[in-house]
Amino acid sequence: MRCPYCSETQDRVVDSRESRGGATIRRRRECLSCNRRFTSYEQIEDIPLRVVKRDGSRDEYSRKKLLAGLYKACEKRPVPARKLEEVADVVESLIGEQEERELSTQQIGAVVMERLRELDQVAYVRFASVYRRFEDVSEFSEEIERLTSKRSEMP
Repeated sequence: MRCPYCSETQDRVVDSRESRGGATIRRRRECLSCNRRFTSYEQIEDIPLRVVKRDGSRDEYSRKKLLAGLYKACEKRPVPARKLEEVADVVESLIGEQEERELSTQQIGAVVMERLRELDQVAYVRFASVYRRFEDVSEFSEEIERLTSKRSEMP
């Protein structure tokens, strides 16, 4: 850290505190050359998360968009908003675990569908119809058949 008064790089930390809700660390420093004190702030660099769409284009990840899709799929269904927030949290933790800061819509959709299947099967089919781009009723019935066969396999 360079002293703002004498430009020397040797200093010592006098005090450290979290600020802005823990997102930033405030440090009081003392220059070892001129003995003047100054404050520095440290925060984690926020690297934007990116989503790779089917056509290859990239968009910035938006929790708001994900939740909008979840709310639409669960419209008029007995699914608490808290559960949808948990689904979004799972997706974000998945993205955070990736070394790359990009995730495909297919990966996100697969995680969302897995969670929706556990929460509400009607919402699951609604989401799947958009995610998989169902073209006709037969695709709906095939998905419902898969869903019911998986349920009958469960103990």
